[in-house]
Amino acid sequence: MFRRGFWVALGLGAGATSAIIASRWARRQADRVAPATIAREAKGGFLDLGKLVSESIAEGRQAMEDRERELKAQLPATDFTDVPPNRPD
Repeated sequence: MFRRGFWVALGLGAGATSAIIASRWARRQADRVAPATIAREAKGGFLDLGKLVSESIAEGRQAMEDRERELKAQLPATDFTDVPPNRPD
């Protein structure tokens, strides 16, 4: 009789523990897919995307300015003071 009581108590304890663990897991999974959580994650993703785009634009502008300086440095220095203005007579 003592053995049967021990195994019943052990089974009840294991079952209760498993039920508690399963309910906590299910609650965490439900919280992860809640609309507010998904919206918050999407907002963070859009903010990261916006930051990436603005950094890319700034980097592109910097590269454009650098290239423009290089091209201007390659041009011969020209003094346009001796060229007459283009005026219609």
